Amino acid sequence: MSADKPIKKAIFPVAGLGTRFLPATKAQPKEMLPVVDKPLIQYAVEEAYAAGVREMIFVTGRHKRPIEDHFDLTYELEIALEQAGKEELLSVVRSVKPDDMECVYVRQAQALGLGHAVLCGRRLVGQDPFAVLLADDLMVGQPPVLAQMVEQYQQWRTSILAVQEIPAEQTRRYGIVAGTAVNDRLLDVTRIVEKPAPQDAPSNLGVAGRYILTAGVFDDILRQPRGVGGEIQLTDGIAGLLRREKVFAYRYAGKRYDCGSKEGFLQANVELALQHPVLGAGFRDYLAQIRL
Repeated sequence: MSADKPIKKAIFPVAGLGTRFLPATKAQPKEMLPVVDKPLIQYAVEEAYAAGVREMIFVTGRHKRPIEDHFDLTYELEIALEQAGKEELLSVVRSVKPDDMECVYVRQAQALGLGHAVLCGRRLVGQDPFAVLLADDLMVGQPPVLAQMVEQYQQWRTSILAVQEIPAEQTRRYGIVAGTAVNDRLLDVTRIVEKPAPQDAPSNLGVAGRYILTAGVFDDILRQPRGVGGEIQLTDGIAGLLRREKVFAYRYAGKRYDCGSKEGFLQANVELALQHPVLGAGFRDYLAQIRL
């Protein structure tokens, strides 16, 4: 059965236009915006790799070529660094794509929603269980958040959604789940609703940008009519999957930065800079000197 297979494939929906970050995203993908010294997409890929994923499936659109270039071999740069004796920088460049990691790219010709983006990866996923990571959500955890979820998947062999408690006034931004507690971190989901009004939300648990899904979800996405915003919603597909399979929600241990918003992006830069092994101490001193 496909449910017995390990999680080796992950879909990264990166076709969005990033309009909230214009003009910075006019000529570069929002996923390539740097948080301290790495682009957002690299944080997500490193998280997937740390969880055992080895096939990274990028669902791209027009003007997303820099993402492909970032994970490609940069022969001239490597030769220049090698000749200059800059071994540390050479190691950094080579670590972007480990030798046992495969990157595959598929085009989403029209921006028809997250569900549609996931559907674009169907042929590459086949019947295997897979992860979905949204690069806008920079997740920091120890162990990494997706690794926590893979551990849960190995125990329960069913779809797992990362969730967090959110303020009631923010329910219109999330898929909201309700269900029965399995333990203090796990919920057996009975209902999932995309971006409900606060008075219609079944709980205060919002889905964060990490999913482990069985291949059965593809058929359920295909069956869905257009949902909120006229888009094909992944949440609606998961709601359909619930009628046939168990889906669990997992309260992950860690912190999520909403880098789809300017505020969250700035917060991530400041907090990760403070934690940086080289930059942290000096940056902390600098912040202490600022007069607000």
